[in-house]
This record gives sequence, C-alpha cells and structure tokens, in this order.
Amino acid sequence: MKTRRLGEWLEITIPMKWEGFTIERIMKKEWNVPRKLLHKFRTEKMVTLNGVSKHWKQTTVQSGETLRVRVFEPQPLQVTPSYIDIDVVYEDDHLLVVNKPVGMFTHPSQPEQSDTLVNAVAFYFQMNGFEASPKYVHRLDRDTSGAVLFAKHDLAIAMLGEQLKKRDIQRTYIAWVEGKIKPSHGTINEPIGKDRHHAVRRRVSQGGQEAETSYSLLHYESAENASLIKLQLKSGRTHQIRVHMSYIGYPLLGDELYGGKKNLSGHQALHGAKLAFIHPFTEEKVECLAMPGGTSIFKPEHVRLLEQR
Repeated sequence: MKTRRLGEWLEITIPMKWEGFTIERIMKKEWNVPRKLLHKFRTEKMVTLNGVSKHWKQTTVQSGETLRVRVFEPQPLQVTPSYIDIDVVYEDDHLLVVNKPVGMFTHPSQPEQSDTLVNAVAFYFQMNGFEASPKYVHRLDRDTSGAVLFAKHDLAIAMLGEQLKKRDIQRTYIAWVEGKIKPSHGTINEPIGKDRHHAVRRRVSQGGQEAETSYSLLHYESAENASLIKLQLKSGRTHQIRVHMSYIGYPLLGDELYGGKKNLSGHQALHGAKLAFIHPFTEEKVECLAMPGGTSIFKPEHVRLLEQR
C-alpha cells in the first residue's frame, strides 16, 4: 500500500484491490474504524477523495486516486513527560516500538506517577515535535523487559488494537527456566484465573480465562541447570508465561511468586524479544528484535538464537 504523510493528513493511493469500494466500506470494513472515530471523521470532514469531501455511501473509489484522512492533528498531552532515555527499536509516522528495561512500569497507575515508559515516550514525542499522548497497544510487567508497541494517533491504536484482539500481532519471548525442560517443545493450554488467597498471584483454574502458551528449547546451560526457552502466546493473560511454566514444573529463574528460586537479578528472567505484525497502513510485514542490555540476565546472542531456529 502506497502512503505518505502530508502535514496533518495521511494520503493513501487507492490500490487495485479497493477498486469500486465506497469510502464507507474502506472506513468500516477494511480499516475497522471504531464508531466514535467514524463519527468524528464524517462530521468534521476529515476524509477527502482527490482533495474533495465526498458522500461516503455514494462515492466509489478508483485505483490510483488519493484518499486523505486527517489523523495527525495535534492532541492535548494527557501524561507528564519525563526525561528518561529510551531504546527505540522501530519508528515511523504511525508506530513506535520501544525496548522497555527491567524495573519500569509500562504506564502510570497514579496521576502523579511520572517514571513509567509512557512518561518517557511522551517526552520523546515532545522533543521530536509530535503533539500527542503515547498510546500503548500492549503492556509488559514491571520486571519483564522487551519490546512494547505504541501507536501515535487514534486510527493507528484502533487498527492495532483490532489486530491484537484477533491475535495477529505475534509476540515472542525468551525466558530462563529451572531445570532441563522436557519435552523440548510443547503447548500449554490451561485457563488462568485469580488466586483467591493472594491479591497479585494468578493460577491455573478451570473457571479462568482460556490461555495458550507454546514453548521450545533454545539452549540448556548445564552449569546452572537452566533452560533458555522461546515462548509464544495465543492469548495475553496476566502473568500467563509465569503461571504456565510454573504449572508444568519449570518456573522462571528468579520468579519467587511462582515457585522459582531467588537469583541475583531479583526478578523473573523474562524478555519480550520480538514483535511481528502487518503494518496497518502500508500492509508490509514489520519484525522488531529488542536486544537486552545493561545488567540484564539475557544477552544479545540469546535473542539471535530466535533467528536461527
């Protein structure tokens, strides 16, 4: 899909596959624009065809014509910007992928909190002249490092949110677990619910939400009796990887909440190493690798193993 930014407008060259579609079909069926945003686009004449505002239901588009949507209008900042260095993995006009460090919350839980990844990205936006609040597509636990996907405008967050709901955004993690995992690959399909006896902990529970985790062995470290594994989720439940691995007898290193032994890092050994998805506007495949750094228990070579398997 051929697209470009023109000031506050996104311009799309109509592809052959949209030939004869109405503007309304493109907005509702191809892009799944939510109702509230549809209403805004329509009433404020934020969609044009060849530079002219047209009737959505009556106007059909032809290949090569230009559709413009005003998605980059300035928006009030709803979070306090904080100067914190961030590791940008991928960026374009619509999206930002940031490598979250261990020990940082993804977003504020209190209005006065200003040391989260969202606060840091807000500052990054401000310094780069982008007037909008960061919109995270998914979250990571405070003590899980790795790639977090942000959208830069309302249409992008709506489209990426739909992809996430349909499980079209592939998130790949690496983890160190205790022992030599057997079998070397498998799928855990067990529902997860809250633990009635603990405010934070989750547990496998037949009354919980469905959850599926696939894993495979990347490397066994005999000196530490620990397995480095690759994990992929077909759902995104709270603490899903930690609960499932503990359930089958291989808790994450350092994950004391779920039966893991205490280690020097003081937290679970889990890293969101890779994001893969289809770009909502260009329709190109985007793959992002988040390399661990600093004092992380993981090394870049651990992430590179994903590309070799």
